[in-house]
Amino acid sequence: MGDCAVGFIGTGAMGEHMCRNVARSGRYAVRAFDLDAEPLERLAGDGVETATDAAELASRSDVVILSLPGGPEVEQVAEEVLLPAGRPGWIVIDMSTTPVGLTRTVAARLGERYGRFLDAPVARTQQAAVDGTLSIMVGGDAGDLEQVRGILECMGSDITHCGGVGAGQIAKILNNMVVFQNGVAIAEALTIGERSGMEPAVLLDVINRSSGASFVGQNHAARAMVPNRFPLRQFPARYALKDLSYALMLAGDGGVRAPGAELAGRLLQQAIDMGCGDEYWPTIIKAVRSGTK
Repeated sequence: MGDCAVGFIGTGAMGEHMCRNVARSGRYAVRAFDLDAEPLERLAGDGVETATDAAELASRSDVVILSLPGGPEVEQVAEEVLLPAGRPGWIVIDMSTTPVGLTRTVAARLGERYGRFLDAPVARTQQAAVDGTLSIMVGGDAGDLEQVRGILECMGSDITHCGGVGAGQIAKILNNMVVFQNGVAIAEALTIGERSGMEPAVLLDVINRSSGASFVGQNHAARAMVPNRFPLRQFPARYALKDLSYALMLAGDGGVRAPGAELAGRLLQQAIDMGCGDEYWPTIIKAVRSGTK
């Protein structure tokens, strides 16, 4: 789907880099809108046109991409912008992390106006967004995915069709559930090891070269937990808790008890209550440390 007009609603910590990579491909006319003017000013240097508002962007785009904080924002944009703008041939791609039920409702309502909808949330780190190597999990019609695959390939190195509408969100939400539980395990190990007299960096290096190795250990723990660096404007603890709440919602719908996810949720909430809600989510280790005997 080259030479089409692509519009981004939401250019935050991940969306800015995703938008930039689509623009730098040189294959698409790219517009963007965000309530924060700063990323739009930076993107202008890459040829991204700033839309007057979200409605103007939707009316001038063949493909609209959402990269928003969560369900409430997606629902508001759907009601106020997407549904009024729905038209034959139009494709909306929600790359936010959104509750599965809401995803399916928006897709159905947009379909009534002949618009098409894909849920395509992303995983991996902010650096992966910069590098264009995100993992993108897609739910929706396979034919629609093929139409926009070229756009997605500007942002991600792994694009997986997970099934019908909502399947991309299911995959993303449950992936993050595993990530946060892994983060709890590593935070506990590093805290116990340090209290027992072992350097956290040495312990993590051993774990990362042994059977306990994981993406979380090699990235989130190595870059944040060990050096105690929890920057703002990266995936914060309050966003992590939001994603985890969606996983627990799915668990409840399926009649499944998820005690590991519940524990991770309590620790994320504790980190937020400690004033760390805007810090990068591995700040969960602060909650683990504070709970020691």
